[in-house]
Amino acid sequence: MDFGVVLQTNPPAARTVQLAKLAEAHGFSHVWTFDSHLLWQEPYVIHSAILAETKRITVGPFVTNPATRDWTVTASVFATLNEMYGNRTICGIGRGDSAVRVTNGKPVSMGELRESIHVIRELANSRPVEYKGATLQFPWSRGSELEVWVAAYGPLALKLTGEVGDGFILQLADVDIAAWMIKTVKDAAAAAGRDPESIAFCVAAPMYIGDDWEHMREQCRWFGGMVGNHVADIVAKYGVHGPVPDALTEYIAGRTGYDYNTHGKSDNDHVDFVPDEIVDRFCILGTADEHIAKLEQLRALGVTQFAGYLQHDNKEETMRVYGETVIPALSAHVAAKT
Repeated sequence: MDFGVVLQTNPPAARTVQLAKLAEAHGFSHVWTFDSHLLWQEPYVIHSAILAETKRITVGPFVTNPATRDWTVTASVFATLNEMYGNRTICGIGRGDSAVRVTNGKPVSMGELRESIHVIRELANSRPVEYKGATLQFPWSRGSELEVWVAAYGPLALKLTGEVGDGFILQLADVDIAAWMIKTVKDAAAAAGRDPESIAFCVAAPMYIGDDWEHMREQCRWFGGMVGNHVADIVAKYGVHGPVPDALTEYIAGRTGYDYNTHGKSDNDHVDFVPDEIVDRFCILGTADEHIAKLEQLRALGVTQFAGYLQHDNKEETMRVYGETVIPALSAHVAAKT
């Protein structure tokens, strides 16, 4: 299992770069950042600084969307970063949440998402692609490599992920829900003639090392609110008892609204509807042993990466314990002599 951290690009940008360097020092393989240009600083500028000050970490948005930038611009960013720093980028993409809703937009259609994945991936892999009636290719790009991982919750998005995604991003760590969603993606891949095991499966959730459960829950309750935005879309389309597990949809019954000004922040004041049970199920909290136990369950389901959100007051200590205890416990062990 690989491990990533998910950072917000809050000023000062040097702090984000510092945390990324620390993540690399502690053995994390990926650094992901939010991509919401009004709420936080522009991620790709900071990605360039992270790549310049690290040696092996892979960097990408968690997640971008097809609406806020022309797809060819997005592809050009990745191809340029790959030329500058080696192939150390990755693209997480979804239909759009805060980046589009804050500007009074709405998530793109499944058709737009599917087409954008194809265009971005082909161009960023130094290949030609048909776009708006013309064949386009970056004449300056050679040997660029980019995987596109799709963030999804609903049935249609999960189906699309299995059909075209290089990876699946699930933004919650509930074991039962993860099992259902991973199976759904794998079934869609098999139905499309793809090898389901060729897809990367990334579970992302707040990770907090500690023993004060009341404090940890309050620091991470925002996550249930963020997930609730996507769940609300699913409920609006399919109803509470629709095609996705009730364990995902029922908890938003008390949701009355959402303030994107506190989106993804521990002091979010619109998440009172999120009960402790959901925080515990959706996040990974507690001692190192408790983290390891839950991660082992997720790995058994086929999860290939855990990406931990660090929007709380214990960033450095959590990364330290992961580097010294959690990551080694879930890594392959090789004996010096047998």
